[in-house]
Amino acid sequence: MTLTELGWNEDFEKEFAPFTKKGWVPARLIRDNKITYGALTEGGFEYEVVMGGKVYHDAESDAELPAVGDWVALEVGTGELDHVIRARLSRHTRFSRKAPGKSSEEQVMATNVSMVCIVTDADADFNLRRMERLFALVSRSDAKAIVLVNKSDLFPKEQNEAAAAAIRELNPEAEVIITSAVDGENVKVIDDYLEPGLSITFVGSSGVGKSSIINAMLGDVWQEEGEVNTVTGKGRHTTTARELIVLETGGILIDNPGIREVQMWTDEKTLREKFSDIEGIAALCKFHDCKHGTDAGCAIREAVGSGSLSTERYEGFLKLEEEVAELKRRLKKRKMTLERRSKRDHKIKARNLVDRIELEWEENPRL
Repeated sequence: MTLTELGWNEDFEKEFAPFTKKGWVPARLIRDNKITYGALTEGGFEYEVVMGGKVYHDAESDAELPAVGDWVALEVGTGELDHVIRARLSRHTRFSRKAPGKSSEEQVMATNVSMVCIVTDADADFNLRRMERLFALVSRSDAKAIVLVNKSDLFPKEQNEAAAAAIRELNPEAEVIITSAVDGENVKVIDDYLEPGLSITFVGSSGVGKSSIINAMLGDVWQEEGEVNTVTGKGRHTTTARELIVLETGGILIDNPGIREVQMWTDEKTLREKFSDIEGIAALCKFHDCKHGTDAGCAIREAVGSGSLSTERYEGFLKLEEEVAELKRRLKKRKMTLERRSKRDHKIKARNLVDRIELEWEENPRL
């Protein structure tokens, strides 16, 4: 296995040059074991590695810590010494969401991926508002979106095609494919997007068949699949950790545990780009500061009333806009808190230094 097959390129090579002189080797993280990581190096050698103290302390947030998909500078230990991550290389892409709950922390789901494959179905999991959120996150990551409307064997052809058409209308740039891991429908089509060194990550709700699709692609039972509920048609989710898989035919997969919440981690610019249709309608309002309520000449209200803009899409946009504004407020508050703590720590260090110098002078005035 070469570094190129792992996703290595000239940019990484250039950034890594100073580390080569220290005897460190490039490695890509394939697994996060919470305390340790799994890492692959040239030749396909896998190591269990730990994070160096400097890497941990230099990270301004958890999102800056090494994650699955990252390239790192690895010091390979000898004897009983640990294999240690000494540096993390810059990320070309970063697919993230806001961590679940009320925090303002970013949760990195995969790094250095060219495509994000969203897996859903045409029935219980089908939700256009949720899909809008995922598309916004993919857009922020600069990756390409692919959607698999999976489990087509469980639902009528018309239902599957209607779901796919609705997703295409929502995001014409996304590639939407109807699949079934059971009968193999279109599963191999994904191979057309993969080539040596190119990485793709899979995301979706629990039980939509991500592991089944990956098993079908690999031609083996890589991920254990849960029993299928005869009522919902969903398999019990078994993927518990993110993992990077290198395909023998070329390409790299990163599987993710099922996600229940799709909380926004994006900015106002990206959000408005994904809802450019609403922005275009708003530009037609009579007044530039229109609140899109009872204001005279409101183009948004007129579009919703005529049906040219669906109420659900507009309400979804307002909710996402509110979430992005709240995230921005929390990030600003967090930044101010960190700055206050930093100033306080500097004052404490300066005071301790003065006290130490005064004590030494008292003990030895000749100094």
